[in-house]
This record gives sequence, C-alpha cells and structure tokens, in this order.
Amino acid sequence: MATLSSEVNRAALARRGHYLELITIAWAVTEGVIALAAAARAHSLSLAGFGFDSLIEVVSGAALMWRMSHEMDPHRRHRAEHISLRIAGICLLLLAGYICVAATMRLRGHEDAANTWAGIAVTAASVIFMPLLSRAKRKVGQALDSGAMMTDAQQTDFCMYMALIVLFGLTVHAIFGIGWADSVASLFLVPLLLRAGILSLRGEACCSHHVSHDHHHDHSECCTPTRLAPPTVPR
Repeated sequence: MATLSSEVNRAALARRGHYLELITIAWAVTEGVIALAAAARAHSLSLAGFGFDSLIEVVSGAALMWRMSHEMDPHRRHRAEHISLRIAGICLLLLAGYICVAATMRLRGHEDAANTWAGIAVTAASVIFMPLLSRAKRKVGQALDSGAMMTDAQQTDFCMYMALIVLFGLTVHAIFGIGWADSVASLFLVPLLLRAGILSLRGEACCSHHVSHDHHHDHSECCTPTRLAPPTVPR
C-alpha cells in the first residue's frame, strides 16, 4: 500500500510538473514574440537576447514535459533527465556566445538602440511573474528528486535576472538617453548564461531550498551542485 501511495503521489507531482511546463511555454512564447518584435524595431541587442532566451525556455519546457511523461519508468526517466539537461545547456551556451560577439561589435561600432516602451513593459512583467513560476517548479523538482526540473527552475530564475538587467538598461536609455547602456546590459547577461549552460551540460543542479525531515527545524540553504548518476542499462 505504501508503494502504491508513493507511485500515485509521484504521478500527481509529474502531472503538476507537466502543467507548470505548459504555463512556462505559453508565457515564454508570449514574452519572446513581444521582446523580439520590440527588439527589431528598437535595434536592442539586450532585448533580442532576452527574447531568444525566452525561446530557449520553450525548448527547455518541451524537454521537461517529455521528461515528466517518463516519470513512472525509472530507466527512461534517467535518460530523459540527462537529455533534457544537455538540450538546455547547449542552447544557453550558444546564446551566450551570440550576445558576447554582437555586443562587442556594437560597442566598437558605436551603434545605439532606440527607446522601446514595449520592451520595458514585457521585462517588468517577467520580473514579477518568473519568481512565482520558479518557486513552484522547485517544489516539484525537490519532491521528485529531479535535477532537470531543478535546473529548469534555475533557468527560470536566470530569465528573471536577465529581465531585470535588460529592464535596467532600457530604463536608463529611455530616461537618460545613454545609447550604449543597451549593449553594456547585454554583456552582463553573458556570465549568467555561461554558468547556467555549463552546469546544465555537467548534469548538475543547485537547489535553493532544503527542508529538514525534522518537523521542528525547517530551513533554507543552497546545496552544493550534485551530479546526476548515469542511467543504468538493464542486462
């Protein structure tokens, strides 16, 4: 009975994770389209990077939906876990490389971006919404002991940090007319993307909340990254 109850609970958590990824995909598509359209009009590199990161979030969300569909099969679950982590990692590193090169070229060429209030609005909305979504993902990831879900939650956090950096750059540009603020803001995104991408490729995830089994001592702490064990192949 205990085993059956545990399997039912895992299935319910997997469904919740599936729904969270549906929300992630819907939000990411919306903000990505708005951000990229606004970036094209304003020639904003930081906003374009944010928009492309939103599309990566779509890829990551789809990979996690696939991962959740294999929750009840231990072997396929581990395989899906590793593939999901690597997909997200490769996409993040490619985006980091693109932003680094493009921002450097823009600064050398003294290219400025135009003001974009649509970009300010969509990044401000992300700063508010993303922490709520990340918190929900972490709860599911911890309950399922899913490194891929925890990494996806971390990527959602990075999306919020990126939105905050881009919002700052766009606001400074709009208020003070500092044209190079956009390119400088985009360069601040690169270390965040590199760190997230490398951790993901290594199969590592850092959890932000650890709950003690002692009911009298719940606490929050950052864990050291843990490497996922490779999937075992049945003989």
